[in-house]
Amino acid sequence: MPLGRRGGRVSALEGGGEEEAPPAAAAVPSVPWASPPQPEAAAEQVLLRGIFEIGRSSCDVVLSVRALRWRPILPVRPAGDSKYDLLCKEEFLELKDIFSVKLKRRCFANQQGNGTLLGITLFICLKKEQNKLKDSTLDLINLSEDHCNIWFRQFKEILAGSTNVLAHSLHGIAHVVTATLHIIMGHIQPVDVCTFSTAGRLLRFGFSAMFGFGGRTLALAEKHRWMSPNQRRDFAVIKALAKLKPEDCEISFLPLNSSPDFPERSEEGSPKSNCNTQWQMIQGQFLNVSIMAIPCLCSVAPRGLAPYTRLNNGSMALIIARNTSRPEFIKHLKRYASVKNQFNFPFIETYTVEEVKVYPRNKTSAYNPEEDDQPNETASETSFPWNVDGDLMEVTSEVHIKLHPRLINLYGESMEEMKDAKVTCNCL
Repeated sequence: MPLGRRGGRVSALEGGGEEEAPPAAAAVPSVPWASPPQPEAAAEQVLLRGIFEIGRSSCDVVLSVRALRWRPILPVRPAGDSKYDLLCKEEFLELKDIFSVKLKRRCFANQQGNGTLLGITLFICLKKEQNKLKDSTLDLINLSEDHCNIWFRQFKEILAGSTNVLAHSLHGIAHVVTATLHIIMGHIQPVDVCTFSTAGRLLRFGFSAMFGFGGRTLALAEKHRWMSPNQRRDFAVIKALAKLKPEDCEISFLPLNSSPDFPERSEEGSPKSNCNTQWQMIQGQFLNVSIMAIPCLCSVAPRGLAPYTRLNNGSMALIIARNTSRPEFIKHLKRYASVKNQFNFPFIETYTVEEVKVYPRNKTSAYNPEEDDQPNETASETSFPWNVDGDLMEVTSEVHIKLHPRLINLYGESMEEMKDAKVTCNCL
């Protein structure tokens, strides 16, 4: 596509006024996936505002949390000029239709480095026919490295979805401005951190993990990255529920002596977590195993996935869902979106622990990518998927999770338990 004139035009950020730009000769061609601005879009908070070249025209571009809007910059015309009004029509793109974004560069053969920056390319999903999709692109041209990097990071943050459980637990929302205010005000919060290791080898640091249903759901979602975050989450949950099956595993844990915050519940025949400081072990068929060092607040669980856990109380919540019927398990999941106790089911066990070891006993029931519609060729047929802070971790053997109390200090404050949550999950 001809690029025409380009320049390193940079404007102020966070809704500031843009620099004066040279006039353009023509308006931006109308694109099939752009739509006229809607009334609710105009009221959204402006995240970024700047100047990019789209098509062959300089445009005033505005980014909000739900939409990208742009209008061509044209010379001043006499009032009432209908042709001018038509050329200045604003285009509008919903961010839910964007499935990927990358920095666009011009590279030559045998060139060292990343090449010359041209701008940002947005990959858009179009509905061509019923149940058929095709992709398209939108190029935002600007030669400024700093300007494009700021926009690129903002796009990536929005498209990443709501998997930042630490930010939600610290601030109540994953929002850059909120985090900045905590930094300015000097709010320091110590936070417990977990190490995840296998066979004596450190895998990663983290704050929360899910094995079983939570891991399989994330593995499905990761194979459909072309969907928007909410769409692939709902799709993965529904598909994982349709193929719901337990994991045969052995769980060893070191209980915490004193646990006043967490109302522990255990099945008959299972160990009490406050009996002593010796390692305890349970075996069986489990639909899901959660290990949480922080409350893990998120949009689908406003009270948190582990509402009785705190950021720095030196303990983890071990939450086990034993094998049960699909309707009963769905009832348990729905409780996360309400103020009711999601652990008040006979198949749910909760413990307050310091260390946990999860050992899958039946390797033949491991995650097999060939069972899904789009196989993941990089996954091992004997690997088990884990959801660690919203990131997929595939492990073939036992995983050891150990808590390190107040290991790091972060900017933020502990969120109090929400009493009147009204958020609901629309995928169930």
